[in-house]
Amino acid sequence: MTIRVVVAEDQSAVRAGLVLILRSAGDIEVAGEAADGEEAVRLARELRPDLVLMDVQMPRLDGVSATRRVVAEGLADVLVLTTFDLDAYVFGALRAGAAGFLLKNAEAAELIEAVRTVARGEGLIAPAVTRRLIAEFAVPQAVRPCVPPERAAAVASLTRREREVLGCLGEGLANAEIAVRLEMAEATVKTHVSRLLAKLELRSRVQAAVLARELGLQQDSGEPG
Repeated sequence: MTIRVVVAEDQSAVRAGLVLILRSAGDIEVAGEAADGEEAVRLARELRPDLVLMDVQMPRLDGVSATRRVVAEGLADVLVLTTFDLDAYVFGALRAGAAGFLLKNAEAAELIEAVRTVARGEGLIAPAVTRRLIAEFAVPQAVRPCVPPERAAAVASLTRREREVLGCLGEGLANAEIAVRLEMAEATVKTHVSRLLAKLELRSRVQAAVLARELGLQQDSGEPG
């Protein structure tokens, strides 16, 4: 299956390099190129790609705001690509519903695999960013932002299996790894992920992983629910 991608990057030389890398993969088609956030959203609406590769710092509309619009309208998955690993960008992109976050210093093969991973419906966070997230959620609960009561209530409504899957997402496991951990078919895992995202009103499995860590579910995922 060909993965159709819109590349959004304001620096023309960088954008050309990204396009060249992606086109070197036989299963990836660059459907469009955008030089700013507004154009990225327009192309996503017009072309309905599978994925938008989104830079963070762009004119007219920044990448986080553009991601929010693309995801809110259900136009495509978004893989955020930036030179920055600052918390403001990481958490801003995750809250906006990005399905992945990759730093620009990633190797060409890493970029291609990241696109494939997100296109398969898997979340992806660069290792450097993952370490920041783990550090953030290692902070004592008392000083963390509180999970809204309605979100906590929605988690309580999940079935035992859905809570187990949510806990695995909090550990950063892929669908195949969850299937092995919980001894179920990978297709069944995908079904559980889709259902829990709908119940929790979340836009991506990455957001689900963040929520699981906020609630400490990665430590007690086998707990009945």
